[in-house]
Amino acid sequence: MLHTFASHRQFLDTSRYILFAYMLINDALQVTTSVVLFAFFVYQIEFPIVYCIPLLFISTATFQNTPLILAIMSLERYVAIVYPLQCPPAWRSDRIWAIILTLWMISCLFPLIDFSIGKQDPNVDPFSTPVLCKTAVVNSTPIQMLLKAATSILFFTVVAVIILFTYVRILLETRKLRQDRASVNRAMYTVLLHGFQLVLCMLAFTHPITETLVVAHGWQPQDLAFFNYFTFILIPRFLSPLIYGFRDQSLRACIRKTLVRCSQKVWTYDKRIPQ
Repeated sequence: MLHTFASHRQFLDTSRYILFAYMLINDALQVTTSVVLFAFFVYQIEFPIVYCIPLLFISTATFQNTPLILAIMSLERYVAIVYPLQCPPAWRSDRIWAIILTLWMISCLFPLIDFSIGKQDPNVDPFSTPVLCKTAVVNSTPIQMLLKAATSILFFTVVAVIILFTYVRILLETRKLRQDRASVNRAMYTVLLHGFQLVLCMLAFTHPITETLVVAHGWQPQDLAFFNYFTFILIPRFLSPLIYGFRDQSLRACIRKTLVRCSQKVWTYDKRIPQ
């Protein structure tokens, strides 16, 4: 999909596609770092904290950035429908980068504060003492736990209100346009898919509560970690390109053409190879 964006200029001139490409890049970074951290946790691989903090920082920042991107994409759709002829300057394709930069600053601010207020263990040398790279090692003080809980509640409340407000207004505006029933049904189906993705992302903020409840019923820590990772990290990132990408007719058509050209090149190359 990123190759398709880079190959077609019309996608880079539309705010909606720019935000979608930004979400793909963010989710790619999130999945890459989270897979590495999860593998280290499963195989109990230890190394100094100085190498662990960059991975945790990227993973945390990109994870917190995902719901913000969903909220901004919802606002962009709301602006495009409510103000189709007089789009505010901030939402134009040549200025949408300012909003993207703001999202990155907000997402990186909380991990920076979290790591800066942490209290270092005097028995652990950050440059030589090997430790298991996980959040509990770096974020272990009560102040950090309180900040993380407050951040989760803040993100959940703000993003949930924005998503609910924008999609309800979009649905109402769609009905006012007197479109055919099929278009209204597609809009409602898209709303349901986005809502399901938002629920999965927001539930990840409540994983300390779910861990406490599930452990009380006898789940193994490894099984619980895999369940939370698969359900709240991988599935939402898997649904993102399906919801925003393959349901878009223009993007789907370009992807199909790219796949056809690649298949033809592979077929031609195979015919040239002597058997």
